[in-house]
Amino acid sequence: MDTISIGIDIGGTAVKAAAVQGERVLWTSRSPAYARPRAQELIAAIRQACSQRTGTISHVGLCVPGLLDKARERVTYAANLPGLSDIPLRELVKDLSDDDSLAPVVVNDANATAFDLYSTRTPVGRLLVLATGSGVGASVLDDGKPLFVEGDSAGHIGQIDISLDGPPVCGGDGGLGGLEGYIGAAALEARYGPDAAAKIQVGDPAFRAIVRMIRICHALYRPHHIYLAGGTGIRLKRLLPDLRSSIEVGLTSLARPGWTLECGDSDFHAASGAARVAQSKTWPR
Repeated sequence: MDTISIGIDIGGTAVKAAAVQGERVLWTSRSPAYARPRAQELIAAIRQACSQRTGTISHVGLCVPGLLDKARERVTYAANLPGLSDIPLRELVKDLSDDDSLAPVVVNDANATAFDLYSTRTPVGRLLVLATGSGVGASVLDDGKPLFVEGDSAGHIGQIDISLDGPPVCGGDGGLGGLEGYIGAAALEARYGPDAAAKIQVGDPAFRAIVRMIRICHALYRPHHIYLAGGTGIRLKRLLPDLRSSIEVGLTSLARPGWTLECGDSDFHAASGAARVAQSKTWPR
């Protein structure tokens, strides 16, 4: 019997968790919502999200936001999650297993999402995943192996200046014209209110920002396959034909012939992917 790998995705408003056994997802769950939780609140939320766990836990994968000091196994700064700052990451997961030496494998949410999509859909060639939620992250996998440009990421796509016509916007980092200022969760909620992704229309600034983002990525990464994921991205499936046709207008000849554009289909891609990364023998540590 295969042992079980748990993936935990610590988000700005809740914890999501998934259990993977072999290739199969056994269950997914999320904690109640929170706001700027302290350390003990986060630990409690993780316990709630993982309350379905049974069997022997062999691996734990952990998605955390903020600035990571891997040598010290700590997050040094997380703007919306003060409880994460400087707590040993082992403390967050110590109650999930009887093995006191079990250390979490830490992976960012975009990479975890990409590895889940790669593992379950097995695209051939270069895969680009754009994870759009509170922020915007990018992951690039070459037949399952990650491309690292800066730290453990393919680059800070959410901070790219894509300034559009109209009132100026700033990204979460203060950068003028930053992508997150158009399609980050806070920007979308301010413009559309609740359930923002369902209200984006063709020609809106958010729509045009996504088009420009993908056009830039064609020149930067030359992907064979592109997936939109994250809380916003998976809800844009209705716009895929319009996005594709807009992207293709005058698109650089560097774009791969036959490139594909799809959406993820689960709010738990990052949690499931973290579990898969934790048990993977090929993912770089």
